[in-house]
Amino acid sequence: MAAIATSFSAAAAAVARRRSPARIQLVARRRLPFCTAASAAPAAAAGFSWADALRVASDTGVGDESDLSGYFHKVDICNRGLDKKGQFVEFLVEDQVVGYIHKGFTEHLRDFHDVFTIVSGHNGNSTVGHVTLHPSLRTPEDRTLAIGDVIKGLGELIPGIRNELYPVTSSYGMPVYFSLERAAAPYFGIKAYGVHMNGYIEKDGEKSLWIAKRSDVKQTYPGMLDHLVAGGLPYGISCKENIIKECEEEAGITRSMSTNATSVGAVSYMDIDGFRYKRDVLFCYDLRLPVDFVPNNEDGEVDSFRLVPVSHVANIIRRTNFFKANCNLVIIDFLFHHGYVDPDSNGYLKLLTSLRGGDCS
Repeated sequence: MAAIATSFSAAAAAVARRRSPARIQLVARRRLPFCTAASAAPAAAAGFSWADALRVASDTGVGDESDLSGYFHKVDICNRGLDKKGQFVEFLVEDQVVGYIHKGFTEHLRDFHDVFTIVSGHNGNSTVGHVTLHPSLRTPEDRTLAIGDVIKGLGELIPGIRNELYPVTSSYGMPVYFSLERAAAPYFGIKAYGVHMNGYIEKDGEKSLWIAKRSDVKQTYPGMLDHLVAGGLPYGISCKENIIKECEEEAGITRSMSTNATSVGAVSYMDIDGFRYKRDVLFCYDLRLPVDFVPNNEDGEVDSFRLVPVSHVANIIRRTNFFKANCNLVIIDFLFHHGYVDPDSNGYLKLLTSLRGGDCS
């Protein structure tokens, strides 16, 4: 009992140190020289209208549908900076790799020595070998609380806090080591999962996709084109239940319709930008909707919707950067399994493979 009491007291003391005003002020003083106003500033709204997008979409005099170079370009946009992987070190929990942290970002974690342990490399110098958690953090709940306090302490260094937790695992379906604020996931190189759904109708032999235009005041990718329904996969909910929830919130699709959404696979990508290392896997769904269905956004994140022929959506993807980057991959995948990309096109198999170029596990 004495040992248990001692352990409890030590843990309580560690929490108190992490949350003390002096500790927060120390972190703030060390953080400010590294921060810029731009890092926390909201993104500017996209400078195009529906009229611009639809004009590009319907222009049949540009390019060749068998030319896949526009699609490859969109895949490349989602997989930037891979030559910089050497700037990151492994983030280990219980000897399992759960993420990757930029060597520069580890300097912001050194003050939190009762949460993170920064291990030197094997050569014995000051080079960071890997990052792990303090051994006192034994349970997922303890880790979630402790790392949550760190995220708060880092302040503007991690902008766009959403108060939405992502489960941290070594791969999909494996045990959850802790949960992490969604906005912080790329800074710890955590593999994040999401669900994206292509909602379409079919009339007179032609398929059309419902496309959303994001609100101009949305914090991320304002004014860009988007799927009818998409969202991150938070802790404690299945992919199908998440789709059903997002369908209601984002497009006013009732459960009686959304339960018919069909799982059609996944796409993945890896994107490195400064301290951020995004390792995303998107589970893809298709939902054929009634021809008279009209979506209605319930959460204020969508400005408007348009029903666009699939061939026109393909033109927008090939010719512009109007879509939110990762949506391109999911729609290109839709083009494959609905026959809009032909196996006789040069680069067919390479493009198909590239849609799962990230760590799809």
